[in-house]
Amino acid sequence: MSNQPSLVISPNDHRQYRHICLPNQLKVLLVEDSQSKQSAASLAVATGHFDDPEPYFGLAHFLEHMLFLGTEAFPKAGEYQEFISQNGGSNNAWTGTEHTNYYFNIDTPAFDEALHRFSQFFCAPLFSEEYLVRELKAVDSEFHLKYKDDTRRIYQVLKELVDPKHPFSKFSVGNQQTLSEDDDELRDNLIAFYEREYSANVMTLALVSPWSLDQQQQAVERYFDQIPNRDLIKCYPPVPLFSGKRLGTETWIVPLKEQKRLSISFTLPGIQDMYASKPLTFLSHLLGDESQGSLLAYLRAKGWVNQMSAGGGVNGYNFKEYNISFQLTDKGLERINEIVANTFEYIALIREEGLEAWRYQERASLLDLAFKFQEKIKPADYASHLTINMHHYPMQDVLFGDYRMDGLDVAQCEELLSLFSVDNMRLTVVAQEVDTEFNAKWYDTPYTTTPIEKARLEAWRSLGPSSVVALPDANPFVVEHCEVRPQKSRSPNPTLVGQGPGFKLWHKKDNTFNVPKGHLFLSLDSDEGSRSPKHAAMTRLYVEMLLDYVQEYTYPAEVAGLNFNIYPHQGGLTLHLTGITGKQEILLKLLVDKARERNFGERRFQIIKRQVLRSWQNAVEATPISKLFTSLTATLQRRSFEPYRLAEELEEVTLEDLHEHVQKFYKKVYFEGLVHGDWLHEEATELAKRLKHVLSEVSQPADETHREMIRLQGYGMLRREIESRHQDSAILIYYQASKIETRQVALFSLLNHAMSSSFFNELRTEQQLGYMLGTGYLPLNRVPGMIFYIQSPKFGPAKLLATIDDFIGRFSYALMQLTSEQWQSTKQGLMNQLTEPDANLRTRSQRYWICIGNKDVEFHHRSRVAKEIKDITRADLIEHLRECLQRDDADRLVLYSTGDRHRNETELSEGIAITNLKSFKLEANKLIV
Repeated sequence: MSNQPSLVISPNDHRQYRHICLPNQLKVLLVEDSQSKQSAASLAVATGHFDDPEPYFGLAHFLEHMLFLGTEAFPKAGEYQEFISQNGGSNNAWTGTEHTNYYFNIDTPAFDEALHRFSQFFCAPLFSEEYLVRELKAVDSEFHLKYKDDTRRIYQVLKELVDPKHPFSKFSVGNQQTLSEDDDELRDNLIAFYEREYSANVMTLALVSPWSLDQQQQAVERYFDQIPNRDLIKCYPPVPLFSGKRLGTETWIVPLKEQKRLSISFTLPGIQDMYASKPLTFLSHLLGDESQGSLLAYLRAKGWVNQMSAGGGVNGYNFKEYNISFQLTDKGLERINEIVANTFEYIALIREEGLEAWRYQERASLLDLAFKFQEKIKPADYASHLTINMHHYPMQDVLFGDYRMDGLDVAQCEELLSLFSVDNMRLTVVAQEVDTEFNAKWYDTPYTTTPIEKARLEAWRSLGPSSVVALPDANPFVVEHCEVRPQKSRSPNPTLVGQGPGFKLWHKKDNTFNVPKGHLFLSLDSDEGSRSPKHAAMTRLYVEMLLDYVQEYTYPAEVAGLNFNIYPHQGGLTLHLTGITGKQEILLKLLVDKARERNFGERRFQIIKRQVLRSWQNAVEATPISKLFTSLTATLQRRSFEPYRLAEELEEVTLEDLHEHVQKFYKKVYFEGLVHGDWLHEEATELAKRLKHVLSEVSQPADETHREMIRLQGYGMLRREIESRHQDSAILIYYQASKIETRQVALFSLLNHAMSSSFFNELRTEQQLGYMLGTGYLPLNRVPGMIFYIQSPKFGPAKLLATIDDFIGRFSYALMQLTSEQWQSTKQGLMNQLTEPDANLRTRSQRYWICIGNKDVEFHHRSRVAKEIKDITRADLIEHLRECLQRDDADRLVLYSTGDRHRNETELSEGIAITNLKSFKLEANKLIV
């Protein structure tokens, strides 16, 4: 066991670190976090779908699934998940190209037992024949779940275009076709793969816990030194991703959802060894500029492009596929040659004028600031992040590597820019308006690919620096000297610093997280916001128009870490502004001033309207379960509407209609806001005065808009069928509390917590109903509730409903079978989740804002719920289950869609059908909250 160089640690990081290497060569990072109630662990192995042996594509992914289904020490399938859930935790895993990652979090008293269970995945898994075929169906279900996902469909085309000798070309997900249904053959191949690829010397492990470092090290040595070290040496073929005739091509791909995108791609070598200076990060900073005078600003003014990004693309051991991508307008689709030409002119301008130290330093200083004042994330997310970083950086830079920019290396930048050339380019166009020659395997994606004509290539080669666009000026929003103000808060919770008719502003100075950042939530309620589908559609269009209008002005602020979002809600719209407090108010003033201008032009109106319509119309291609979740709020909330209804209303809206709507929206508004973070009381008070003055100039005070909710009591079962063009069926069952009270919140939350792992294990692992299923506590408009949902390739809605009802019907018995220790552990696990300290400033700000929205102005909702849970007996929960869920006439809403596979099955017919949603919402009883 050997120590390595010291880690570079953020000055804002209170945690203690130790890195060790076990005798089996497992690299371990231990993190002592005295402020966390929970503990977490993550293990990453340098094995992914690149390692899949032909023809068993997806074997690495299948192995990831199988490790959860029993080990020699803990043979019961699902026991690991149940143990984690009962002790207030969660777990997950993913398989990538070159790595697979497993991680969990749990209440600290159960951490030792959890580590024992977790370690056995990598020491002695069973690979039980009993679950082999079942889990194969789960992988196949996962494949079919995303069969119509355009991201995967387009990704598969890329796999067919690369050199077939490169491992990237392999089909990564796997399905029943690639993973043989011969049980013995599949199991033999799985075990052989595990024994060949899972070796301690290519694994990294991270623990994050309030345990001392010594205690963590003892547990690691006790459980993880048993992992075999096979002295595995990773070696992928030195084949370029693209070369020769595969470059200089133009590929057109037909998506299912309507969209128009252009990507200019350049194949680069692996860039991992450049991490210390990050030349590609710097070049992306210049290429992706969106401020006034930028390439994007020029193309937007032409009406060709809506959005642009630079730097995306796949990467791996010997490649980085660098994409400059554009979201095109209808007109832009006809102007691809000009867009490509403008891009190469801008690249030439960067090559000639952009490689300046001050530009590099501006980007580096922003990363340095982010590192200096970084905020904590959840223990499991942090552990997962660390184990992946341990594969990419030397140990001393595991924490710092993502932020490190040592200085401008002009030679490196010039080397990369030389690869941003016409001869190293591929074009990809995603659009529905094209004839195709091929269909990509597995996802049947239509596409065509051809060499780019020599005349076009020659024209682009001859271009010099641009004369119509400019490199960005120095960023006025960058804060050079940033420190947290030491003044203490006047109250443990937010207090009102401004109030009056139709106006409230809350404030809380943060003294916990030690970052010079703030969160501003400013909400405007207007009765005009969404009182009908047409009003809701115009409000959403207004938000998109506003975001589009301010984009060029606010981009420098976003680069400097000052972020904002404007989003519509049932009562109106909300502005959420975050970032360094030194320049926050400048950005807020800019946004308010631009919002008041509202100089929307006809051309941008038509483009943005088309974009919004396309988004709503594309909702028809969403997964069945996603459509049911959208329909749940549209069915129950009076001011929520289906995407297709919004699209219908927006079709005929003119720019004049929009201007009139905006004028009426602001005529009478109710304002409520929160300022939280490194804002002083005096600053917040002055802000309240200024905001109140601005509002008085444009509007009159109003009352808060009511959030009306359909009351389900007395209906029994209501059902509503949602159309879906998909092979799978889906169902969502919603139960609503009869009262808005803390006791109901506690009962529904505890019932969900007790049920969730059993529901997953029984219906997914045992019965294999589908990959996407679960339970959830779901409050809507402050009304407590609970949902059950399944998307299934196996059964139609009637069978799915019967199966869920059977599970619910038997769960009283399952509760009675729990030991006293298990019952107390289940309750304590949920109580610990509720009382877990906020991880960072963002989490606390969001909690405060939710409390304000829920009228919990004492800000102690979570602690009151935890106290109620402590007092709930097993008999109380069983009574609640029988009264609310198990009665034959239980009040509930059932949403469902019938998949193509199940059209001939018995239809769901019980209960009252909702056939006219508008009439139902008008006539139904409502809760006003």
